[in-house]
Amino acid sequence: MSDVQTPTPDSAPAQWQELALRELQQQREALEAEIKELSGRRDQLQQEITNSFAGQSDSIARRVKGFQDYLVGALQELAVAAEQMELVVQPLVVQPSPLDQAAAAQPTSSAAGGSTPPPAAAGLFSADAPLIRERLQSFQGQPDFYADPWKLRRSLEASGAGLLDDWFLNQGGRGAQASSGSRNRNALITAAAISILGDLYGERFQTLVLAGTPERLGEWRRGLQDCLGLAREDFGPQSGIVLFERPDALIERADRLEERGELPFIVVDAAEAAVEVPILQFPIWLAFAGSPTELALEDDLL
Repeated sequence: MSDVQTPTPDSAPAQWQELALRELQQQREALEAEIKELSGRRDQLQQEITNSFAGQSDSIARRVKGFQDYLVGALQELAVAAEQMELVVQPLVVQPSPLDQAAAAQPTSSAAGGSTPPPAAAGLFSADAPLIRERLQSFQGQPDFYADPWKLRRSLEASGAGLLDDWFLNQGGRGAQASSGSRNRNALITAAAISILGDLYGERFQTLVLAGTPERLGEWRRGLQDCLGLAREDFGPQSGIVLFERPDALIERADRLEERGELPFIVVDAAEAAVEVPILQFPIWLAFAGSPTELALEDDLL
């Protein structure tokens, strides 16, 4: 009879240990595969989030910065206005511009006793055409970073100079022009117009800018401040440049300026859908007409 081997008491635990180790090894490999898959999905989600929200995050940051600049400036203007409030308006004494001298030289009445009709819009600046074109030509040269405040410190592109030549001499300083495509370039064109108007009118005029949101007004403030070498105190209700979110407040301010014998220069941002009819009554205004693409981009940023 052959001998039959029977399992010894020590071999049974060894088999169970080997089986348990195999099961643990399989579970470990399954967990490592699952962790690898989850890590890949995490990296994919992070990439999608970065691609989707990077532009929006930058837009939000710019809007917050613009609102902060606008709010700080507005509070400073309010404090200065409260301290310097005039109970009696003092008469304004200014040097006559070439335009004023030309107007004074014209007869005030016709032979029949009636008043002389006002000049056509296209002829409002016709007497100053040499000065305007000389300034526009000089603006296209090297920028003068150390020019006096209220003088253009940046270089004007030929397209911007052509726009202002048409606005001054064909439209008589009253009309809409196509937007240059960005608020910074529109601010540069406006700064050039302010510099020329300063040569013509001295301190007799005040610039009023209409843009519908604090973020847009913040961009206008920074653009004009850079192009004209201005400080924060130059953006205030008493003098310099005044920024408006609502057209009714701007119109009220323009009316008060005319009552005091001053001249409002109204600038309308390209994002404004339309120009209010009362603005059209004022003698000098410039509205930037935004393209459909530019307006769509503005809507996306809101």
